[in-house]
Amino acid sequence: MKRIIYLLMVVLCCTCAYAQQKKIKVACVGNSITYGSGVANREVNAYPVKLQGMLGEEYEVGNFGKPGATLLNKGHRPYTQQQEYKDAIAFAGDFVVIHLGINDTDPRNWPNYQDEFIEDYRSLIKSFREANPKARFLIARMTPLSDRHWRYESGTRDWHEQIQEAIACVARAEGIQMINFFEPLHPYPFILEDNIHPNAEGAEMLAKIVYGGITGDYGGLQMSPYYTDNMVLQYGRQIELQGMANAGEKVSVSIAGQKHRATADTDGKWTVALSPLKAGGPYTLKIEAGKKKLVYKNVMAGEVWLCSGQSNMEFQLNQSATGKEDIPMAENRNIRLFDMKARWRTNPVEWDASVLDSLNHLQYFLPTQWTECTPSSASRFSAIAYHFGKMLQDSLQVPVGLICNAVGGSPTEAWVSRRMLEFEFPAILRNWTQNDFIQDWVRGRAAQNVRKSTYKFQRHPYEPCYLFESAILPMEQFPIRGVIWYQGESNAHNIEAHEMLFPRLVRSWRDYWNDADMPFYYVQLSSLNRPSWPLFRDSQRRMMYTIENTGMVVSSDKGNPTDVHPTQKREVGQRLACLALNDTYGFKHVVPSGPLFRNAEFKKGAAYVSFDHADGLRPANEGEELLTFEVAGEDRTFYPAKAVVLEDGKVKVWSKEVKHPTIVRYGWQPYTKANLVNGAGMPASTFRSDY
Repeated sequence: MKRIIYLLMVVLCCTCAYAQQKKIKVACVGNSITYGSGVANREVNAYPVKLQGMLGEEYEVGNFGKPGATLLNKGHRPYTQQQEYKDAIAFAGDFVVIHLGINDTDPRNWPNYQDEFIEDYRSLIKSFREANPKARFLIARMTPLSDRHWRYESGTRDWHEQIQEAIACVARAEGIQMINFFEPLHPYPFILEDNIHPNAEGAEMLAKIVYGGITGDYGGLQMSPYYTDNMVLQYGRQIELQGMANAGEKVSVSIAGQKHRATADTDGKWTVALSPLKAGGPYTLKIEAGKKKLVYKNVMAGEVWLCSGQSNMEFQLNQSATGKEDIPMAENRNIRLFDMKARWRTNPVEWDASVLDSLNHLQYFLPTQWTECTPSSASRFSAIAYHFGKMLQDSLQVPVGLICNAVGGSPTEAWVSRRMLEFEFPAILRNWTQNDFIQDWVRGRAAQNVRKSTYKFQRHPYEPCYLFESAILPMEQFPIRGVIWYQGESNAHNIEAHEMLFPRLVRSWRDYWNDADMPFYYVQLSSLNRPSWPLFRDSQRRMMYTIENTGMVVSSDKGNPTDVHPTQKREVGQRLACLALNDTYGFKHVVPSGPLFRNAEFKKGAAYVSFDHADGLRPANEGEELLTFEVAGEDRTFYPAKAVVLEDGKVKVWSKEVKHPTIVRYGWQPYTKANLVNGAGMPASTFRSDY
């Protein structure tokens, strides 16, 4: 009996030892971020600890992070000279997760030894391969650095970018997997409380990234929430559908007789290129991967436009001057609406803690779905977007999809990508609630909304980058034709700042969709008794000539002297549609714009002004004189002027008060009664000849 018990104990011990040996070892190699600096209760919340919990008992995760460690062997604290490195080598991990490079941005390191980085990184990998020839490697793109970092603009930002490129080069050269510690954290700057180290929430995000990289488990088949029944897919050109699945899963996509297959990458991403779809439908889109299947019904192929900006784009059809007439006629299954409504309006209220937490996590918009255009759905939709889409659909005779994500009061900077501002306008990111680049009203309203927050880096929809991160990034490049935009009221205080922001907004959206020529059409601010508006309107006009493939429509004739929300939206939407029909769709018989200033010639005591889109120049109402023209001489003092349309199509402008005019301007009043139109009845833009 004793012998049997002994043998059983031996077998049990051997079994336990074997089980212990068979545990899959994961070595987490890195610096203070791996170690858990900046993480409250790091023994519980550091990312390797969280990873252990996710992977379970079959794995053994070792934390070999060394605060301050550099990848560079000539850096100020080389990882390969630390005890943690020796311990990691002895651990002989089956998986080696490496996150190094942050400390190499120190001016003692990268400027001096950058040429050695790739060689040193490959040498580090080699040493772990020697310890375990079967080891699988995951090397990480570095976590972000906050623009608040004290050396951000003096080199660290740029060196961080260069090191990221070097890490990618190493991954390619070694043929090993790269995981992304950057992009998932980048939209959440509050996670970097000390500007460098992710907090406990950030550490959990890192753990999930590594978990996915090791196991290939990304939760199975997933698509952007912009994919729903009733959607419109862009027709007439190859489009890319992209989504998520578990690593290595075979994905099949079928629509309109097309069948495509793809395999999810190690990061779970997959892409399928659909051949151009014929306009029409309805189609059924089927996507399958593993045991999951997504079926989208009543899908149309047509033209898709994003309609964005602030409250005048958000302004609903049921609020517009013609709403009662328009709504009953809005039934049209060939127009589809994706209406993104904010969970909380930025009214003068103080939000509670649950709202503030949701804002920090970019949960600002209500879930929504594509719907067919009906009187009910159209009534709550953007009036301008509706009239734009209706005219397009009538003219093109194809389905039209409209996505509206406009947010009342939002400034331009909230819609620009973080990367764009970090590299090209970082000053606007710094301490934004006290930043003079940002309009007083915007800062004041944000301060009121978040007054109850106890968090140092509380977010708000008006914060720079916020709406790009909460309203654009989730689109995951959903295919669109172009953008219509109505915004500027919250940036009219600082024209120079807006002239830096607006081109970058356009470029960051084009970069996001990988479409350098994507049409971007916008509305010039209307008339309102605010002193900066004439200058701002003219700035908008001038930018049209400096930003490729953009266009502007005039709305000053539909303004209100005391209300920032004029109600005559039908005409504005139709003017945007005319612009798109002419410029994007080649309908050259459609007049795209009202008269636009071309040049002025000064002779014989008068200004002779030439315009583009000038056929049929006339006053808006028969029998009227042309109003709001002014001239000035060398003293730059302006006087009201007479103006008449000549037979050659030019406008002659003169004043008896100015014998030798050198400057002419038009519509230069905040609320203007300017009345020059072309034969199509479209109004002329504000202009000043010397700007």
